Amino acid sequence: MESAKEKAEQGLPLAIAAKLKQLIYSGEIAPGERLNEAALALRMGTSRGPIREAIRMLAGQGLVTAVPNRGVFVRQISVREMLEIYELRALIFGFAAERASQNLDEEHRVGLEQLLDQMDMACEAGDGTAYYELNLNFHTRILELSGNKRAHQAYDDHVKELHLFRRSYFNAPGNMRHSNAEHRAIFDAISRGDAKRARTLAERHVLSGRERLISKLERPV
Repeated sequence: MESAKEKAEQGLPLAIAAKLKQLIYSGEIAPGERLNEAALALRMGTSRGPIREAIRMLAGQGLVTAVPNRGVFVRQISVREMLEIYELRALIFGFAAERASQNLDEEHRVGLEQLLDQMDMACEAGDGTAYYELNLNFHTRILELSGNKRAHQAYDDHVKELHLFRRSYFNAPGNMRHSNAEHRAIFDAISRGDAKRARTLAERHVLSGRERLISKLERPV
């Protein structure tokens, strides 16, 4: 049986990964910046082992990239790459929503409704971090309902590349409300079994998110 100390040690990399993610999302650790294990260990008050494990977790989420003989760096992509990835996401998410309209059961219906309600509450609270995680969960459930594992994996890969662009976008309450209104329209179409409309709305949702993000990037600081 595991002791309390052992459980705490196992949970430490998760806690450090969450903290590092927060620092990356906030821009305190900038895109392209190298992660220094020794400096981070000193900052977090721990050894380098949990730091190394936390960095591996972030690499699995697409937030950092290992460069042979150089170290691990916060991932950065160009605006052009971002736009191309959004186009692919729109196609895959549209496909998933179309298929989900054929596979929705009562359990998934209830789960999606609960997520939508939780996102509404995050909107009211102005909690961009909570909304972002719930938003990812909503999209994941639609992909699961598609029943296509390859499509799901491809979509996840694209999402990982966009985390650094998309995360700050969800700090604006207006953006969150627009996003969740679109989620509800997609859910309604899926619930009615309207495959064509579900696909159209899902594609439009991703591309609308792209346009709102572009507007944010172009806005003068």
